Amino acid sequence: MKTGICGICGRMGMAITKVLQERGHSLDAAFDSDRAPGFGGSVSSIAGGSGFDVRITAIDRSVIKGIDCIIDFSAPAATRVLLEAAVSSGVPLVIGTTGLDDRDMEMIRDASGKIPVLFSPNMSVGVNLFFKLTEIASRAIPKGYDIEVMEAHHRFKKDAPSGTARKLVEIIKENVSGLADASEVPGRSGIVGERTDNEIGVMSIRGGDIVGEHTVFMAGTGERIEITHRATDRDIFARGAVTAAEFISGRKPGLYSMYDVIGL
Repeated sequence: MKTGICGICGRMGMAITKVLQERGHSLDAAFDSDRAPGFGGSVSSIAGGSGFDVRITAIDRSVIKGIDCIIDFSAPAATRVLLEAAVSSGVPLVIGTTGLDDRDMEMIRDASGKIPVLFSPNMSVGVNLFFKLTEIASRAIPKGYDIEVMEAHHRFKKDAPSGTARKLVEIIKENVSGLADASEVPGRSGIVGERTDNEIGVMSIRGGDIVGEHTVFMAGTGERIEITHRATDRDIFARGAVTAAEFISGRKPGLYSMYDVIGL
């Protein structure tokens, strides 16, 4: 494939670059903020000799034309610009950017009516199986269980809770009877009173080089169910993102997810 990466200078951008080369794809567009380290230089100069002699620029519509897919791990503001550019050029998008709000999601849905868009807050195959297990458990859990979500990431992560944790909360609200309008409690401190029946705790830990860890706690009287996914290698997300790009290239317009990629 002829590919592009938005957010090329970030950790995920570098990891995706490596996987693209391993799988024999070309890199034909490399976008990032003008404040990013390496902006204006070549990808090969910052990617450990990747061999991709592509200049890192701001999002450029003239470069996008003719590309088979762009993989986006940037920031919400950049994703908005990229969506408009991709729609005008008819280029498929794989979006893994986190921290998106309702307006951003509406833009993604609108764009998917014109181009194929695959959006997932987490591209790991294992995490998407984790999502499905959480969905199954949420449908089956009896009343009276308290549900909490915990996530942990490296000290450099900018958004909290993680996109994966937000997706887990969405799955829980959609599938647990009586929790559709539950309040989300980001942390507890002081005399907060007893836990209510209509809340979901969402706890975030930031430290060191933690790649990513998520646990759903379903706590009843006398027993507790814990569903956990731990990532120990960032390359799992990069491999999933490239697999998603391979899947979506050439597809009809629509909004796809990693469930489509792995056949769930």
